[in-house]
Amino acid sequence: ALQNGLDLAYLWSNAALPEGMTLAEYAHRGAYPLIVTALLAGLFVIVALRPGSATAASRPVRLLVTLWIGQNLLLVASTMLRTVDYIEAYSLTQLRIAALIWMGLVAVGLALICYRLLRNRSAGWLINANLLAAALVLGACTFFDLGRIAAGWNVRHAREAGGAGAALDLCYLHNLGPSALLPLLELETRPLAPELRQRVRWVRTQVMENLVLAQADWHGWTATNARRLARAEAIVAANRLPIYRGSPRQ
Repeated sequence: ALQNGLDLAYLWSNAALPEGMTLAEYAHRGAYPLIVTALLAGLFVIVALRPGSATAASRPVRLLVTLWIGQNLLLVASTMLRTVDYIEAYSLTQLRIAALIWMGLVAVGLALICYRLLRNRSAGWLINANLLAAALVLGACTFFDLGRIAAGWNVRHAREAGGAGAALDLCYLHNLGPSALLPLLELETRPLAPELRQRVRWVRTQVMENLVLAQADWHGWTATNARRLARAEAIVAANRLPIYRGSPRQ
């Protein structure tokens, strides 16, 4: 309740953070109590509210546990909002996307706990339902390139490219490798300052060179990168961009 009260006072009201508190520290601190309270919610339901037990038949106990779960859901929402504010201030990364997905999964788990409480389901049902939810989320993530999503968001919101986000982190885009290739090409074809264009072009050509080399070796070839490289080569040809570093073609 104290944590939620502070979130309502500072986070949801858009009030300034206390002196000395950064958005990064604020976002990280929000995740720690969420882990503990979510585990406690599951523990309360499994241990204290076993079907057929005296506590499970107690209406005040059931109301208190339901209130606890409701507070947890508000805590999840606040933690997600902290992370979104953090992303807007510092840019998007794969880890921050994974954190948001994890928080969503925690919210699903809390909803399942509440359903189990109201419907008198067994502890085995609760565990299996959470395992199924986790499997579905992890399975869905295999169809998406989180690096590509992060790179695309950063390019669209980059301050240097006219966006309202953080300054562009070309080192991070370089580290993303092939995932950042198409967003880098999208950025390169925009109107940019000459110095920034050269920096973007250098990173893009290096990423593209590395991808060409990886695709040429059957050990590193992937269908996803084959489609990505074909799309990149089409954009390069259409915009008459240099293919490799130091290439005279403009």
